[in-house]
Formats: sequence, C-alpha cells, structure tokens
Amino acid sequence: MARDIIHNPVKNALIKVGWTITADPLTIQYEEIKVFADLGAERMIEATRGEEKIAVEVKSFVSRSSIADFENALGQYFLYLGLLRLKNSNTRLYLAVSHVAYNTLFQGKGIQELINYFQIPLIVVDIVTVEVIAWKS
Repeated sequence: MARDIIHNPVKNALIKVGWTITADPLTIQYEEIKVFADLGAERMIEATRGEEKIAVEVKSFVSRSSIADFENALGQYFLYLGLLRLKNSNTRLYLAVSHVAYNTLFQGKGIQELINYFQIPLIVVDIVTVEVIAWKS
C-alpha cells in the first residue's frame, strides 16, 4: 500500500499538537470488507470525558487531475465513514490536505459547497513547517 506524499508531514503535525498515533495505517473491517485509512490517532481530553479518537485519510491532490483526486478522496471518505458507522465506532473521520491544496483546489466554489454539503471535516497541514494550521468541521 503506497503512502501519500504528505503522509509523514501530516502524521508529525498531529503528533506536535498532542495526538498519539495508534495505527499507521488504521484497519477498518466490517464483515468481509477490510480497508485501510492512513492514520488512527487518539488523545486524552479531560479525565471525565475519556479519549477522543480520529481516523485520518491523507490526500495531496497532486496528480494531473485534481478533480479526479477529489472524486477518489470522496469515495474513500464515504466508504470509511460508512464502515465506521456500521461498526458503531465513535471514531471521527477527517480528510487531511496540504495547505497548498486547501488554498487552491479547496477554495473553488463547487468544492467548498460539496465539502459543506457533505459536512466533511478537514485537517489542513502546512507540509513545510509540519504544522496543523486549521481544523475545519
């Protein structure tokens, strides 16, 4: 399984802001279906609330067709989301993108409307400074 070119910067940016990487990749299995999200992570949040768990699908959007990349990312996102819900998992699924992709592709009106319509949470990472610069829910 090939890793996205921004996999390690995203992973390290999450670690910097207090997430513990629990799976790399994260196996999501339901019945005969077995898929792999790029990362699984958790962090402690107030002792009375327990742990917060996330799954992260990392996408760079650098191929010749960013729309084809977006189509692929949406397909993976909804497959993983569906499986997590069927498993009654409390893991929240995010799509992680570079600041470059976010500032170009994700500023298009159609892409913004689709992200909002489908309520896809994003993690925007500056892959040069290896910093999470935004959580978009």
